[in-house]
Amino acid sequence: MSRSRLIDIVDPALPPEDARTKRELPRILDARRRLQKGNDLLPHRGRVQQGRGRGGEPKGSAGKSGALRAAIFGVNDGLLTNTSLIMGFAGASQSRAVIVLAGISGLLAGAFSMGSGEYVSMRVQREVLERLLHLEAHELGNDPEGELEELTAIYEGKGFSRDLASSVAKELMRDPKIALDTHAREELGIDPDEGLGSPWGAAISSFVMFAFGALLPLIPFFFRGGTGAALIASAIAAISLLVVGALTSLLTGRSPVFSAARQLMIGVLAAVVTYGIGRLVGVSVAA
Repeated sequence: MSRSRLIDIVDPALPPEDARTKRELPRILDARRRLQKGNDLLPHRGRVQQGRGRGGEPKGSAGKSGALRAAIFGVNDGLLTNTSLIMGFAGASQSRAVIVLAGISGLLAGAFSMGSGEYVSMRVQREVLERLLHLEAHELGNDPEGELEELTAIYEGKGFSRDLASSVAKELMRDPKIALDTHAREELGIDPDEGLGSPWGAAISSFVMFAFGALLPLIPFFFRGGTGAALIASAIAAISLLVVGALTSLLTGRSPVFSAARQLMIGVLAAVVTYGIGRLVGVSVAA
């Protein structure tokens, strides 16, 4: 679906909702292209960190998994949110019972919020991508010659000669499934196999991992209160943040030390700010 063809009169055979989507498709694709601008990375020599896939690339599709992404963000958010909340109440000199109640409330509220938010986000994203795939399939079925020309133009834009681009496009267009898969990847930037993601997988992963992360700094307050519990909670949170930060380096390729230190610094800053606010609020209320 080239830009010039996208603005043509919409096929009357399309249902009204598909016709509206097709009219908006140029804007959707333009927005996607603008978001992807700025990557000027070129092939270059240099050492690549080993111990992963071939050539240092991450194994499998971990970087594309919505469930894995939700799990990492979930445990991180749970740690940061509940540690900050607990430190705020501890700074206000609240009793152990109040801190436990606040921590459990924060855990449940955050877990349900994260889980439902991930589900809605992934569900809407999936529906949009499925609609785009549906429209592409409609175009392939109704105008195969035009889609062949479009795929040829795409490969010409990648540097293929006209003859080679035409030959490659014709071979790919022989099989309808391969043709749809190729147009989805090359034109729309959609991975039909992994790019749609699982809304339920992301929601459950986010819910469970947020709850787990939020529970860690709360554990000491189940057994004791006061400054001692706050110090133990801080130590648990700090160690957990270091571990989570180091684990993210398995996906990002950054130094584990850098990732862990960055994660810890963010957590310490959040906890110190909320503790200070709690102290100020507690003093003003007592006065």
